Parts: sequence; structure tokens; C-alpha cells
Amino acid sequence: MFESAELGHKIDKASYDRELPVLREQLLDVQYELLQSKAFPVIILIGGVDGAGRGETVNLLKAWMDPRHIETHAMGEPTDEEASRPDLWRFWRNLPPKGKIGIFFGSWYTQPILQRVFGEIKGAKLDMYSDQIVRFEQMLVAEGALILKFWMHLSKDFQKKRLKALEKDPKTRWRVSERDWLHYKLYDQFRETSERVLRQTSTGEAPWIVVEGVDEHYRSLRIGRIVAESIRRRLDEEKAGKRRSLAAVAPFIPAIDKLNVLEQLDYTQKLSGKVYSAELEELQGRLALLTRDPKFKKLAVACVFEGSDAAGKGGAIRRITGALDARQYDVIPVAAPTEEERAQPYLWRFWRHVPRKGRLTIFDRSWYGRVLVERVEGFCSEADWMRAYAEINDFEEQLSQSGVVVVKFWLAITKDEQQRRFEERQATPFKRFKITEEDWRNREKWDSYVAAVCDMVDRTSTEIAPWTLVAANDKMYARIKVLRTLCERIEAAMKVRRT
Repeated sequence: MFESAELGHKIDKASYDRELPVLREQLLDVQYELLQSKAFPVIILIGGVDGAGRGETVNLLKAWMDPRHIETHAMGEPTDEEASRPDLWRFWRNLPPKGKIGIFFGSWYTQPILQRVFGEIKGAKLDMYSDQIVRFEQMLVAEGALILKFWMHLSKDFQKKRLKALEKDPKTRWRVSERDWLHYKLYDQFRETSERVLRQTSTGEAPWIVVEGVDEHYRSLRIGRIVAESIRRRLDEEKAGKRRSLAAVAPFIPAIDKLNVLEQLDYTQKLSGKVYSAELEELQGRLALLTRDPKFKKLAVACVFEGSDAAGKGGAIRRITGALDARQYDVIPVAAPTEEERAQPYLWRFWRHVPRKGRLTIFDRSWYGRVLVERVEGFCSEADWMRAYAEINDFEEQLSQSGVVVVKFWLAITKDEQQRRFEERQATPFKRFKITEEDWRNREKWDSYVAAVCDMVDRTSTEIAPWTLVAANDKMYARIKVLRTLCERIEAAMKVRRT
């Protein structure tokens, strides 16, 4: 894969000086048009061999364009905060919004390659990371991102010459470290591992572009041209309405079956006030002890609450938080996305709230809005919500692999019970704020929401993140079931970690 990048490409200085002004003008033109249109984000990954000009390339791109609208991220070793969350969390939180350019100097490829070269992971684990990255990039592209991946390459001989030249010059000596020479000694291992990763992750929607790094003029002009031409072509396609994303060509997949899982619930289950009080005290105490156990510091909990309007999500959440130290949890109420959130892939606003180890985050509504309200109300295309099932499963798998226990509740009530609660809220002054015209309007689409919920449960109730369906006509019964399920899931996770 690297042979064509070892052919000795060169551009003389006169040609470079002649072409550079034109290129810089092109880059600024497409940058400002992109900024004005806010049509899509541009994500540029700069990877490759030490000494091949990665840093110089990043600096040149910032110098040739307006740096105020370029977000640059030098991603080294994860910080303690980053290491306590899923691997991709730190990249999600740094994705550029629509209209901006984000440059990653060191990316989601860096750590897996380093870990494999230094023997920290095996080939099978590296392949798993590659598969995960491909799905991540496919999702970004389907959400509209333009991804440009550059790999700066040097032959082993040229890398040695480059490092020695840098080390010899007092002005550049600081750029060569012991780590660079260590990596040089492992050149063959790096080449083999990098080629494997690049081969597995160079896809039609996000291909790798290998650039020879020997001649700085050739390297700089080639990358600059590709950036300018790629953004220009995409802008022209957007204006002409010709671009077809992966989502636009997704096949139609009908509902798997007509089974209504909500109809299988027993809505007559009830608890007396006396039993409820006793069980509430016992379960809240149990949860309090679990979250204060030293083993809890090795995991985190993401607790998802979805359900029918007026199903009692708020009351169930309050019974959980009543057992917790206020410094240990966050409650994230999810409403319509903000302008900032609409400029990012839809999962971005949830990644930013992923809990670190030792903490619990409760989502009052969640990422399932894409396959529920956005589906039913037509806020996204059918292709978008159809692909969301796989993206959500992938997201939850990444959370689980990093030690996050994902606990998902659907609180279900009958249509008659919802009607009664709506009328009660309207008649009670201090509850009137809980009922809106939108709530009444949503009742008209009851059957559509039921179909969406059944599809959601069928496609996203997995072994690592199963759905717990709660018959919530009786609020006391629902709260106890939620608390007991949460305790059992945390206990199970702790038990797994003891073996």
C-alpha cells in the first residue's frame, strides 16, 4: 500500500512558488463558502510516520486558510478524564460543527496502532477496533461529514535521514525525541500494523490518501489541492442537489413482525401503600450502598428513561436520585436539539454526557428519539432512522466495553390511563405545567408511536443493553420495578468484575 509513496516525487521551488498563490486563494474561497453555507463539516485526519511532515502540514493548512475557523486537535495519550470513558468519547466531543474544518493531528487510529506495535493488544483486538472505526466513519458520512484521511509516509532509510537532519540542526533539534528513535527501531512493526489498519479502513466514503513525505513542496501542494478540490466538489454537489449520502440509498426494510410487545404487559399489577413504603426504603438503601461500594468506582451507569407521555418517568427518576449522593450523578433532560446540536451528528449530544467511572447519569429521554419522535413526526428520513438502530447498538456496545452499565426503561401505560392522567393534570393547578397541546396532539398518533416502540425494542434490546418494559398504570409498582432492576444490573456488573 505504501510502494507508490516511495517513488521520490518532487516539485521544484519555482513551480511551488508559482502554484502556491493560486492554491491559497482556492482554499480560502472554499473555506468561506463552507462557513457561509454551513452545509457540512470537514474532518481532516493527519497520520503517518514520525518525521514525515505531519506537524508542518497542519501548520501550513492553518496558515493558508483562516485559522479562526479551523479547529485543531493534537490527540496524544488519553488524559485521566478521557481514559475513564469510552475510547471514542474524546473525539466525539471535538467534532467540528457544520461549516467548520476540524484537523486531528493524531486521531482515533493512533492508540490502536501503538497498542498493537507495543504488544498491548493482539491482532484480533486491532481488527475489532478497525471495524468499530469503519462504522463510526460511516455514521459521520451518513450525517453529512466530509472526511479526508492523509497518511504521511517515509521509507525506513528516509526516516532515518530525516531524523538525523532534524537532530543536527539546532533550530529543529527539539523536534526529535527518544520516542521518535524508539519508533524508528520498530519501523517494520509500525509499517506492517499501519498497512493492515489502512487496508481495513480505507472505504469508499472515507478512503485513505497516502502521501510521500520526502519532498515538502510536493507534500504540501498535494495535500492542499486535495483539500481544496474535495471541499469544492462537495459544495458544488450540495448546491446542485446531487449528493446522495449512504442514508439516501439505504434499502427499505419493513417491520419485522406485527407483535405488539406492549400489549403483552400486565397493567393490573399494583402495590399497596404499605408494601410500597417498605420496598422503597429497602431498595433505596440497597442502591445507596452499591454506589458507595469501592467496586462501583470501576464502572459507570447510564440509565435511560423512555415512555409514554405521563407514564411517570419523573417520579421514577426522583426515587433513584433520592438514594444517591448529589455529587455522584447527573440528570440530563433531553428536549429538541439546540442549534449547536443540530450542527453535529445526532449522537454527539449524548456522547458529551457519557458518565466517567464511579458516576451515574440518568437520561430523561435519550438517543432513542431518532427512532421514536423523529420517526413518527417525520423530523428525519426513513433511511436515517433505519440506520440509527445499528448506530445505537454500536454506541451502547462501546459504552459497555468501557465499563458503562446501560440500563434502559420503557414505562408503558394504557391509552385510557393516559387520558385520565392528562385530565387530572389539567384540573390540578400545580400539575398544569406538565400538560401541553403537544401532549394531546401526540395521542392522535398513538398507534404510530406503539409501532415505533415495538420496532425499537425488537431491534435494540440486546444482551449487553436489554430493554426493561415496565407496566406503569400503577406508579408505585413501576417505581419499585425500576429500582429493583437498577440494583440487580449494578450487582451483576460488579459480580462480573470479581471473576
